[in-house]
Amino acid sequence: MHCPACRTTRLQPAKLEDGLLGHGCPQCSGTLVSLLHYRDWAERQPAQETPTALAAEAEAGETSHALSCPKCAKLMGKFQISGTRANRLDLCGTCDEAWLDSGEWQLLKALELSQRMPAIFTDAWQRQVRQQASEEARRERFSRIAGEEAIARADEIRAWLKDHPQRRELLFYIGHD
Repeated sequence: MHCPACRTTRLQPAKLEDGLLGHGCPQCSGTLVSLLHYRDWAERQPAQETPTALAAEAEAGETSHALSCPKCAKLMGKFQISGTRANRLDLCGTCDEAWLDSGEWQLLKALELSQRMPAIFTDAWQRQVRQQASEEARRERFSRIAGEEAIARADEIRAWLKDHPQRRELLFYIGHD
């Protein structure tokens, strides 16, 4: 099999973690992972706590072009990891193989997603990612207009109002002079 990113380099057996093998590219450091083997590995791992915030700063590469599956040659789909990161995982839906660009495994670990990788490929996850990206873009837009300090204060007020029993009345009061 040849690397889907480099296209000419032959993939070689590679180890992502103890008990989790894949096929790695010595040139670009990407790795092809069988989700069947991945699921078996993940079931044997101790449970991770749910991440509270996605604040990891791991360095990861990203292929911008569409990749062909090294097994069946069909195009792999790209799935965004989060709404705040540009990285996308590539998946062959036919072979159930995922391509991780250089550093993406470390990014998944830093984001506490290494044991939840198949969830990234679901419609629900991708909807959540789009929603997160939209909220982040909206926050950045308002930060440019009103300033970061004002938006931080507005976020505090939003959090306070979120579950307040008189939320509607308070919002009505704020909205009228």
